Amino acid sequence: MPEYQNIFTQVQLRGPLYPGIPLPGVGNRERRGTPSFNTWAGIIGDAQVGPIYLGFFGLASIAFGFAAFEIIGLNMWASVGWSPVQFVRQLPWLALEPPAPGAGLCVICPLQQGGWWQIAGLFLTTSVLLWWVRIYRRAKALGMGTHAAWAFLSAIWLFLVLGFIRPLLMGSWGEAVPFGIFPHLDWTAAFSLRYGNLFYNPFHMLSIVFLYGSTLLFAMHGATILAVSRLGGEREIEQIVDRGTASERAALFWRWTMGFNATMESVHRWAWWFAVLTPLVGGIGILLTGTAVDNWYLWAVKHGVAPGYPHYGPPVVDPALLTGGK
Repeated sequence: MPEYQNIFTQVQLRGPLYPGIPLPGVGNRERRGTPSFNTWAGIIGDAQVGPIYLGFFGLASIAFGFAAFEIIGLNMWASVGWSPVQFVRQLPWLALEPPAPGAGLCVICPLQQGGWWQIAGLFLTTSVLLWWVRIYRRAKALGMGTHAAWAFLSAIWLFLVLGFIRPLLMGSWGEAVPFGIFPHLDWTAAFSLRYGNLFYNPFHMLSIVFLYGSTLLFAMHGATILAVSRLGGEREIEQIVDRGTASERAALFWRWTMGFNATMESVHRWAWWFAVLTPLVGGIGILLTGTAVDNWYLWAVKHGVAPGYPHYGPPVVDPALLTGGK
């Protein structure tokens, strides 16, 4: 057996091309494309490419997603006078903005005043939800658990909070996030400043804990399995029911270095929960901002999380309060 101790997979298997298990009432007839091997794909994963199955929900999701992408892109292009050079040059800074705060919750805003943002958001949300249905149905069809679908739903929750649920509670689509790279980051910074520093939001704190925790767990699990892969550690299902030298070494390593024994199954549950809780509690924190708490710093001072600071100079009035939010 060849030994390899590099972090990259240097042994690629080449067996018979396999179209996948036949499904009851479907078989393989709806799968498209002839399977083939790709060396570059094999460097990061399975070298077999294809066949592909989309089905109704997959095709519908791609169609709605493409429509949203086109609306966003064409509006960005129009904002620079249809200049291809300026479009490419300024793309990171271009945006499709939501309706102005004064527009409230207009059902159908004028196209150039947030209407295009509404249509793009509707199409994009439809695309994401249809893809969730596709993930759920494919898992059920294969007799799998639906863990991936519920993990994806956690991310969808944060997506809906930012673009739909919180603006609805705040009474204005202007509270939503614009479509764009840097404009989205600018919105995040302004949002934090407007509500007294989001870092004092306890749910944001939890979200960061789970974010860092999930990256640590995934990295440690990946490193452990790679470290025992030359002993068969990557065949995790077999190692669960028949623990060989790879699993025994990995368990001993974790006991020695982390103080507890993570099994081949439990580490995946830990990583799944940490990853799922990242957007889940983050969405709760965003939802409470502006609806239940107007200033997270003052909230933190009141509850003993942050120290109070003496006031210097006259009090500063929020400009948004003077202009009525317009």
